Amino acid sequence: MIDHKIIKTEQAYEKALARVEEIMDAAPGTPEMDELELLTLLVETYEDERYPMELADPIDAIKFRMEQQGLTRRDMQAYLGSQARVSEVLRGKRQLSKEMMRKLHSGLGIPAEVLLREPGRSGIEPRKYDPAAYPFREMYKRGYLPYSGTLREARAVGEELLDSFYSVLGDQARRLVYCRHTDAEIDERSLEAWQVQATRLASQQSLPDYTPGSVSASWARNLVRLSYHRSGPTLVPESLALKGIHFLVLPHLPKTRLDGACFFTPEGHPVIALTLRYDRRDNFWFTLAHELGHLVLHLDRPADRETVYMDELDQGRQASCTPQEQEANTFAADLLIPNADWERASESLVDARAIQAFAEDLGISPAIVAGRVRWERDDYTLFNQLLGSGKVRVLLPDAFIPGVTSRAVCGQGSPSQDVEATHPGPPAPLT
Repeated sequence: MIDHKIIKTEQAYEKALARVEEIMDAAPGTPEMDELELLTLLVETYEDERYPMELADPIDAIKFRMEQQGLTRRDMQAYLGSQARVSEVLRGKRQLSKEMMRKLHSGLGIPAEVLLREPGRSGIEPRKYDPAAYPFREMYKRGYLPYSGTLREARAVGEELLDSFYSVLGDQARRLVYCRHTDAEIDERSLEAWQVQATRLASQQSLPDYTPGSVSASWARNLVRLSYHRSGPTLVPESLALKGIHFLVLPHLPKTRLDGACFFTPEGHPVIALTLRYDRRDNFWFTLAHELGHLVLHLDRPADRETVYMDELDQGRQASCTPQEQEANTFAADLLIPNADWERASESLVDARAIQAFAEDLGISPAIVAGRVRWERDDYTLFNQLLGSGKVRVLLPDAFIPGVTSRAVCGQGSPSQDVEATHPGPPAPLT
């Protein structure tokens, strides 16, 4: 008997095949039969490594199982969905979703490696994203999910769409901190989806690198002095972009009551995103200042950047939900109206004329002063005519990204005349 070794070359393979041919008719129990069994094992091992068999086509595997078990197309609806979807899958017009694969694997025993076309796979991973747990209809309607088919078709591949949607976060850990002031029902999945969409939109914009500590008090104060202009909100995105900070306006999803957020992208850029849930100038500038406070006070260190601050800034003098929120509120109030100036003039702000004169003196919007008076006095019936209601959204389209949708901003036409139109000059330039 020849002492055979593991086959490693094509030459050794051909030689082994020739020897197998010679002893193919060996009698049982003879040395030649032992040699034949050993050679056959060595040849098969070499062929498996050198010439692996292609996996069966998943559709062929489904049809084979249907024939084997006598299943009709109607029976397949339990695994594939509607009759139309069954037809599309069996004709190769629709790919199998992971949910279909799970049902085919568990219900009909079709190997996972065949369905996935991945040799060696023994199972299909558990569902990572369940479309039923997300505001899927609203996400589809608002274009969060890049899919051109119908809602019903999108639901059929909902797990895959959500997996792609969330991929923008990469492996970045996320800790959502949501500050709320009401007992209204809040959908945390909706908050999460909104933040991911904001991240996706921010990723479409190229910005210079962000330098920690670059947002100084004087720079931030000049930024809020842009409120002096009727078109001030349109100047904010570019001002922030020059610092490497993304700015977005993205409407809130139902059951979130969200006003604004501040967080970092996986690439290391801050994002300040507003919803304009209240379309007023006072709300715009306070929310912007509040989120700047989170950036400056709570997120500027790399070690803190896994936190996502999400804020409901409803009216009322409720206690802040965390110390960080109180700090951001204090930062915003002093940024918009320095404490010394407020202490000097607050008692005299009894009518619209006094508010306008004080705003003129500080070079800011009267809406900011009126909003502060309402908050300090806890009376939200005061000075409604000074708040700039309905004056912001017309300037900033939804999902605003500087450089991408700036044409839409410039094409809105002249804003309506309001109290700020009387201001004679611009604030100091941003430096």
